[in-house]
Amino acid sequence: MFKNTISNLGRIRQVVEVLVRYGFEDVVTSTALRRLVSSKRRLTWQHAERPVFETTRWERIRMIIEELGPTFIKLAQALSNRADLLPQPLIDEFEKLQSNVPPFPVALARQIIEQELGQPLENLFSDFEEVPLGSASIGQVHKAKLLTGEEVVVKVQRPDVQEKVRTDLSLLHELVRLTSGFLRKQGLANPEDIVDAFERSMTREMDYTSEARNLEQFRKLYEQYESFYIPKPFREVSTTKVLVIEFVAGCKITDKAQLQAWGLNSEKVAETGMDIYLTQIFEFGRFHADPHPGNVLVRPDGTIVLIDFGMVGKLTKQQKYAFAGVFIGMARQDARGMALSFRRLALTSDIPDMRAFESDLSDLIEDFSTLDVQDMSMSDLADALQEVIYKYKLQVPGAVFLILRALVILEGIGKVLHPRFNTFEFVRPYGARIIAEQYSPENILSEAEYTGTQLLALLQTFPADIRQIMRKVSRGDLRVKVELSGYLLLLRKADQLVSRTIIALLAVAFLLFSGLSLLGRYPTTMPYYRGLPGITWWGLGITAFLLLVLLILGTRRERKA
Repeated sequence: MFKNTISNLGRIRQVVEVLVRYGFEDVVTSTALRRLVSSKRRLTWQHAERPVFETTRWERIRMIIEELGPTFIKLAQALSNRADLLPQPLIDEFEKLQSNVPPFPVALARQIIEQELGQPLENLFSDFEEVPLGSASIGQVHKAKLLTGEEVVVKVQRPDVQEKVRTDLSLLHELVRLTSGFLRKQGLANPEDIVDAFERSMTREMDYTSEARNLEQFRKLYEQYESFYIPKPFREVSTTKVLVIEFVAGCKITDKAQLQAWGLNSEKVAETGMDIYLTQIFEFGRFHADPHPGNVLVRPDGTIVLIDFGMVGKLTKQQKYAFAGVFIGMARQDARGMALSFRRLALTSDIPDMRAFESDLSDLIEDFSTLDVQDMSMSDLADALQEVIYKYKLQVPGAVFLILRALVILEGIGKVLHPRFNTFEFVRPYGARIIAEQYSPENILSEAEYTGTQLLALLQTFPADIRQIMRKVSRGDLRVKVELSGYLLLLRKADQLVSRTIIALLAVAFLLFSGLSLLGRYPTTMPYYRGLPGITWWGLGITAFLLLVLLILGTRRERKA
């Protein structure tokens, strides 16, 4: 850890200066970062000749991210889909981030391809265009033609990008370690987990074989669909740093003029595209997570093509049912059903006040139920749902936010092509279909088989587990780890309870003694009062005294409370 801090010291100081420059001195002065910068190095708080404090705090956070570079931009873009972690104003700013990166020289691209595939470029492609089709922070894309004649696109990873990303990820871990206390006070409960998840995502994105697998899986799922096409990956000429994919000619789905020139009905294209996407979510539970217009193409025959499968979302069967239940509960104006679906969807269902949660969902339903179909907006609904998720700190699967974001993008595309486009009209029949699937005999039988299998596994392992516990008990090896919070108060209360219990037991004992003393035979010297022997009166007196002590202790406790 110390070694990492030393190696990242220069970069950390640069990050600290950027924070100070944009008016986030509290992040520095409230954390261990304050030791890494002197007052002389604090720069003027200006941005583009505009005083920083004329901007909002959320805008300044975006400015910081833009200045820190591509890795931080990609982290912010990933967080823009997590409304359970960040407030909506910050998400709005993160959505403005664009990681426009200039292309690297084609000579380097050629060199990387030849090193990865172990052959000269001429032995792989009959043609290779030097001007890239596009460029991003991880790599860039060139059009080419294989020796067999197929037109392809070649994704080439940037030189040394893996080392740069590893350095920035190490820096992110170090920054989170230094500022974790401050971040938790700001409401970010698990900053370390966020960086870990982002690291896994970046690792997958830098491995092009992962995208190749996604393409092959989607091609298999949709091999019978005539209106939908996924490009073919060429695995034999692809590696972790080079990906060769079939080139597909077409126009952007929002190019209405071109669609009309080809004689295609733009409204039909919008409806087909929406049906394809909802099929991915509600039937297969596996969906293309970035359907912006540049990634959705249309062929002259009307076939819709999805490209760039670097980001794919997944839902389990139970998550799929729960997510559909949220929309079904809203359509039925059933706040309780909607709340229960949210609880099933959440990874942790610890909602402190279910009544308040249902009340907020009821208000949401009321707001949208009064709108005409033409006035309903998926964007507004997504914002409202994300506000509820953030307010109650629900940990829902990340795929849910990808779906909401994708539905908003698709609604925008639909409204360009279809004047009466309404997302809810498309979702409604899928909701009914999901209910039929969820309660179908096949699914009920499947759930029963799963439950039976789990119960059988428990019964099989239970005797062995009990024997293992008993062996540890007999050897004295059984240890129980208990962590107490506020244990001093608990010990005081336990001590008070034990003391009162002892007094009460003594009072009962003396009362029983008094009763039994009536059965004894005493000498003539034993004094009697009102027909009772003196020893009985002594027992009753001690009992009364002990009860008085209990009464005083109880009264004193009430006064303290």
